[in-house]
Amino acid sequence: MNFTEIAQTRQSCRKYDAHRQVETEKLAAVLESARLAPSACNGQPYHLTVCKGESAKQVASAVMGMGMNKFAADAPVMIVISEEPYVATAAFGAKVKGNDYRSIDIGIVAAYLTAEATAQGLGTCILGWFDDEKIRKICGLDKPVRLVITLGYASENDSLRPKKRKALEELAGEK
Repeated sequence: MNFTEIAQTRQSCRKYDAHRQVETEKLAAVLESARLAPSACNGQPYHLTVCKGESAKQVASAVMGMGMNKFAADAPVMIVISEEPYVATAAFGAKVKGNDYRSIDIGIVAAYLTAEATAQGLGTCILGWFDDEKIRKICGLDKPVRLVITLGYASENDSLRPKKRKALEELAGEK
């Protein structure tokens, strides 16, 4: 699958096959792609906590507040992305330029992770709605949680939905 095919087929999975586990080698491929993601000054200011089994169920409960993200209960893997400190050069650049490189880097690692998951035949959903304090306790983290990604096989009735995107002319221009 080339990158354009990945971009065309990747979508937020909202229906997981709760009875199908993610193979170790596929999870390893997803994590390796995340490891290779670019970041400011190669600092990788994040940590990925992979939750399976009971810890995945506990994290799922922490993303379902106020009736949100109910589908997470069926995802066999939850990947918690927490923020880590900058490396010195990125910290200096962030201060001088007033840019939040950590958030950018976390977005990039999430994109790499979800793209590789798609290439592996897996579904993902990037979640920003969660109980930070609860997830920190579950995962033993002392840094802020920034994203949670559900990971697993989409159920057979989770068909590819049409992409709703801006027209290219509206999104990009040349000068």
